[in-house]
Amino acid sequence: MKLLSEKATCNSHGQDSSYFLGWQEYEKNPYDEIHNPRGIIQMGLAENQLSFDLLESWLAQNPDAAGFKRNGESIFRELALFQDYHGLPAFKNAMTKFMSEIRGNKVSFDSNKLVLTAGATSANETLIFCLANQGDAFLLPTPYYPGFDRDLKWRTGAEIVPIHCSSSNGFRITESALEEAYLDAKKRNLKVKGVLVTNPSNPLGTTLTRNELELLLTFIDEKGIHLISDEIYSGTVFNSPAFVSVMEVLIEKNYMKTEVWERVHIVYSLSKDLGLPGFRIGAIYSNDEMVVSAATKMSSFGLVSSQTQYLLSCMLSDKKFTKKYISENQKRLKKRHAMLVKGLKNAGINCLESNAGLFCWVDMRHLLSSNNFDAEMDLWKKIVYDVGLNISPGSSCHCTEPGWFRACFANMSEDTLNLAMRRMKDFVESTAPNAINHQNQQQSNANSKKKSFSKWVFRLSFNDRQRER
Repeated sequence: MKLLSEKATCNSHGQDSSYFLGWQEYEKNPYDEIHNPRGIIQMGLAENQLSFDLLESWLAQNPDAAGFKRNGESIFRELALFQDYHGLPAFKNAMTKFMSEIRGNKVSFDSNKLVLTAGATSANETLIFCLANQGDAFLLPTPYYPGFDRDLKWRTGAEIVPIHCSSSNGFRITESALEEAYLDAKKRNLKVKGVLVTNPSNPLGTTLTRNELELLLTFIDEKGIHLISDEIYSGTVFNSPAFVSVMEVLIEKNYMKTEVWERVHIVYSLSKDLGLPGFRIGAIYSNDEMVVSAATKMSSFGLVSSQTQYLLSCMLSDKKFTKKYISENQKRLKKRHAMLVKGLKNAGINCLESNAGLFCWVDMRHLLSSNNFDAEMDLWKKIVYDVGLNISPGSSCHCTEPGWFRACFANMSEDTLNLAMRRMKDFVESTAPNAINHQNQQQSNANSKKKSFSKWVFRLSFNDRQRER
């Protein structure tokens, strides 16, 4: 151990989070309809498996792309040779056009400002390396994706300061919450370098409003800091309101000729919108030439293979296919989302109203034995081990209110999701009376205390009046 570095031996990776522990339990006992029907169903993994048939159909109809051919001639040797870290121009052009298409072509992107990375994880970490020094801080609204504790902090040495958001307004970002987080960082002697948001939100499944985006731009303008907008779920918006990219608001509010224009950076990926996390396609988009230059050099530590770039440049350049895919994929997400919401509602469980993503933010506060995070962990363990569902507890997402959970719906078949909902309903019906009785007892105790307190106050007031007389 003494021969290893501090980085190798430190415990800041976040692997001991309940978010990752749930995955480990699933891997020990994975559900299989035939071989392990009592196993754990994975609802903690935000993968989009609903439109694989569309991708497979395109591959079957375009054998040259999958076979690394151009006009019938093999280009295997060309792709097999070393490629520099700037990426294939054809792929970068196709990627930026796809990004515009997802945003309704309301904004356009310059491929010269795009940096390719091995997934969004690498993109986010690379941006932190470009924008912050060790010990500097980024503000993140809660709840946020648990992996950010690893992606943003582990190797960079940066810090995360939470922007505390509340269920009272649907976990929306407010000016007061931003200011409180900024002041908190200052009290801790942390230099704030920026704000990072996910839009659409992971784990909430909601899109940021124009007001929130305008608020964020005003805030970073006043503070002289950066904004990273992680938009990897932008193509998963299946209900109104429509997705609004920060780039769109930048242009609308005439930030193009200001310093803010160069302090806003977008992260994108094909892992969620196209359902290809295994292909490791991520990207950074920035208007700052120095950020683009530095990030491009850093990307040599996590390049995207030339073969992958070639295949996807062909796919994304097929506009007839991308138009059909985006539309059909959103329809399927909408249907599957409705299945989860309805199934949970039948079990007496509500979800935060959402319009995007591959998951729902589920409200199980009424099932807690008491209103604290120990009770949340107890409930989570029951759901994982007894019910056989791996969902992510809100505490792993740094939610400030116990009893919220993230449940994914796009990484399984309809039959598996229906089974998960039956399991959940059975569990609630078997435990709800106990939870309700416990809550009633708590309420009764609280009422008794209030009555006792009221009597004491009355006696005190009466005695005071007697003395005054």
